[in-house]
Amino acid sequence: MSATAVHSLWTTAGGMTSAVPAEKFKAPVIEYTQLTPVLIVIGVAVVGVLVEAFVPRRARYYTQVFLTVVALAAAFAAVVGLAAGGYGTTKAHIAAMGAIAIDGPTLFLQGTILLTALVAVFTFAERRLDPASHGNQVDSFAAQAASVPGSDSEKAAVRAGFTTTEVFPLVLFSVAGMLVFPAANDLLTLFVALEVFSLPLYLLCAVARRKRLMSQEAAVKYFLLGAFSSAFLLFGIALLYGYAGSVSYAAIANVVDGSVTQIDPALADTMGNDALLLIGGAMILTGLLFKVGAVPFHMWTPDVYQGAPTPVTGFMAAATKVAAFGALLRLLYVVLPGLAWDWRPVMWAVAIVTMLGGAIVAITQTDIKRLLAYSSIAHAGFILAGVIATTPDGISSVLFYLGAYSFVTVGAFAVVTLVRDAGGEATHLSKWAGLGRRSPLVAAVFAVFLLAFAGIPLTSGFAGKFAVFKAAAEGGAGGLVVVGVISSAIAAFFYIRVIVLMFFSEPKADGPTVAVPSPLTMTTIAVGVAVTLVLGLAPQYFLDLAGQAGVFVR
Repeated sequence: MSATAVHSLWTTAGGMTSAVPAEKFKAPVIEYTQLTPVLIVIGVAVVGVLVEAFVPRRARYYTQVFLTVVALAAAFAAVVGLAAGGYGTTKAHIAAMGAIAIDGPTLFLQGTILLTALVAVFTFAERRLDPASHGNQVDSFAAQAASVPGSDSEKAAVRAGFTTTEVFPLVLFSVAGMLVFPAANDLLTLFVALEVFSLPLYLLCAVARRKRLMSQEAAVKYFLLGAFSSAFLLFGIALLYGYAGSVSYAAIANVVDGSVTQIDPALADTMGNDALLLIGGAMILTGLLFKVGAVPFHMWTPDVYQGAPTPVTGFMAAATKVAAFGALLRLLYVVLPGLAWDWRPVMWAVAIVTMLGGAIVAITQTDIKRLLAYSSIAHAGFILAGVIATTPDGISSVLFYLGAYSFVTVGAFAVVTLVRDAGGEATHLSKWAGLGRRSPLVAAVFAVFLLAFAGIPLTSGFAGKFAVFKAAAEGGAGGLVVVGVISSAIAAFFYIRVIVLMFFSEPKADGPTVAVPSPLTMTTIAVGVAVTLVLGLAPQYFLDLAGQAGVFVR
């Protein structure tokens, strides 16, 4: 073939012939100001990776902690600035060429995730709980994550006093994904955000300093089940694209409503095919319910909560739930409101088995971290009751519950890090007997968190549950509220049982000690208690805030 023929083929393909006028390539329009919170977190995460490469080992810990705290605080300030500028209400719109929704729920959830992460990072930085190893202060993370547990290289790393400071940039990458996840306004952005926040979590679960094999087993289970979840989500996205000819939330919603006018000829055979819509929607919901930890997609939760380093468990239990429920709300309320008759009965069933399953199985647990894992499953069921309400009050009650729940969770896991014996954290319930006599303050603080989980009045848990159940009842889900109240009563039994064990049992002579933490963990616990009591005693301001933030932009 001659060079001229090749050239003419190339210009024809490029649309450059005289017969076909050249279409100008449009540069993307990105509203960087409104994406500031995400950009700050990602930017500092990249800087954190460079710190690992170029900063001397002895200075890395302080550099990383400083960078991480500054990044999360600055990103939260940016969220507050956007909310003050009216982007949560009057200026709510779709940014980044249709990929990101900047509205009330986005800013509320992003603020909650950033504050939760900021409080949780203090437990990551804690270095006073474990006894010094070879003259070096150590944290909860492996000396050298890449070395095989028990190998000579690991022993050498421990002797040298190495620490895994990479956990800080990993947390920031995870937070960046979580910030985008509830804000995603098309299915591909949703999937990318899911992977961005999940992959760092798989790594973080595997780097415990003690019980390394258990930690790595937890990470592998989480990774395998997470891969299933991603596969379901991706398959669902493909089917919904076949149904609507677009991955944009608004475009899919228009096809569901029947208000679409232009049909893509390439998709004429499949567009509007209800089988694709129902199967695709079900698969995407499956992927999101996995992240939420709802029954029967909860299998990863107890093992991962138990095996992961406790600071990671606290961060993951709180922040992942906030991000996942935010994405679930947006999908059901923006994309599939026209399908409510189809998805509500299914979600009813999931909520009922989640509430009852989490509460009943928690009674049989003997490990405090597994008990809190099943408790978190039951809470996922309570929050689903608010999701099912399909009213504006349903959205705002879910937002409030997520904010209240996340601080209680981080605080409770921070307390778990303090109770220790020779093998590290003493998580078996029998070790907690008599803790109230040995260390009254720690036991009292943990009791406050347990009462909040149980939903006892004057705690944030009660205000959250009341708001969610009220919204569900007004939304026509009264039967769900009855099941929720029964589940709460069952759950209260095992929370109260732990309190009785701490305060009314004799401490054992060889029982664990309560380590004295640095101001970092004290701050985490103090913030958790303060938020629990403030939201319990005076919830109205925050309920109003969630109410103002409860409108999705379409």
